[in-house]
Amino acid sequence: MLILIAGPYRSGTGDDPQKMAENLKRLEAPSYALFKAGHIPMIGEWVALPVWRAAGGAAIGDALYEEIFHPTAHRLLQLCDGVLRLPGDSKGADNDVRIARERGIPVWFDLKDVPGVTG
Repeated sequence: MLILIAGPYRSGTGDDPQKMAENLKRLEAPSYALFKAGHIPMIGEWVALPVWRAAGGAAIGDALYEEIFHPTAHRLLQLCDGVLRLPGDSKGADNDVRIARERGIPVWFDLKDVPGVTG
């Protein structure tokens, strides 16, 4: 399955690049376990960041950022077979969960609940 990993990225960081990088690292943490279970992990920022940079994005939260980041996750959800929602406040991740549920896509809140993941 293609599984979107959703959780805090920008939320609670005050747009501090170091804090955002730490959040991305937390989002990436379950990716190997998903891969070992036969899935393809996906994080919206893996797609949105290079698109934003290529478009000339200059500052977190600028018009291009708003145009690209959340719509990227929505487009990915058209392709994903599941969502792993990590802990932490995030309006974007909560919206991903809402969209997934509307589309009948399974949502897991614990890595060990994802089919095929062991330990």
